[in-house]
Amino acid sequence: MADLTITDGSVIRPIGYVESILHDTMAVPLGGAEAIIRIEPEYQPALYRIDEHSHLWILSWFGQADRSVLRVVPSKVNPDLPERGVFGLRSAARPNPIALTLVKLERIEGERLYVRDLDAVDGTLVLDIKPYFEADIVFSPHTPYMPPREYQTRKAMLYKQAVAHHGERCAGLELAVKMALLVEEQFGQLQSPDLKLMVEGDACLADVLQGVTRARLTKPQRFFYQHNPLRTTVRWIKAGEGLTVTVQPDIDLNAAIELSAEKLFILQKFSLNT
Repeated sequence: MADLTITDGSVIRPIGYVESILHDTMAVPLGGAEAIIRIEPEYQPALYRIDEHSHLWILSWFGQADRSVLRVVPSKVNPDLPERGVFGLRSAARPNPIALTLVKLERIEGERLYVRDLDAVDGTLVLDIKPYFEADIVFSPHTPYMPPREYQTRKAMLYKQAVAHHGERCAGLELAVKMALLVEEQFGQLQSPDLKLMVEGDACLADVLQGVTRARLTKPQRFFYQHNPLRTTVRWIKAGEGLTVTVQPDIDLNAAIELSAEKLFILQKFSLNT
């Protein structure tokens, strides 16, 4: 395995490499895929007790990346988005193609770490591993709105966020994701500080919606919740315009994953300016 030499003479020695069924960088899905990180023998003692962590930051070297590019369109996400400097993107193309990826550690077998959500192809050099800690979280970050163009990609990414926040798949999560996708088409970025939601329903739905919108109870207050096991309705408001989304009565919530938004919800638009 080749070392990486920096211009000042310093040497970076990769600690391992990726084993994956993916060989083409364009085939790597947004959000990554399952893979194995194989650690070199001399660094295996550094794995001691790493299984106490559920998530890890993986720093790797994207050797196939174009290092001459400083501004790109994030075309893999959405080719219709505007061009941006690479320091404001997770693009592989950058002066030093060091990738930073948060992965779920599934299990360890000897020198192999089995992970999920890694966005690297087979043979990618791994430079370092750092654990994810609670202090890493920023609950309500300010980020530019860069939605994927394709609906299924938006759904997959939002579903991944919902599961990461809520911790389990359930009927409330299915409802929340479908509702959030519908509302995003109406109001744009779900994490916008101007978007408020008033949830009436069960705690599962409320928890997922708070997670995907990053809406706080205060400073600013964007999230309101009233527990009601008999009714599920959410009022969304932005810039004086509102949308009430109510789950159809007598819907089997366990079938939510199979039903379209049109069959699940009753929609009612309203305005606070009239």
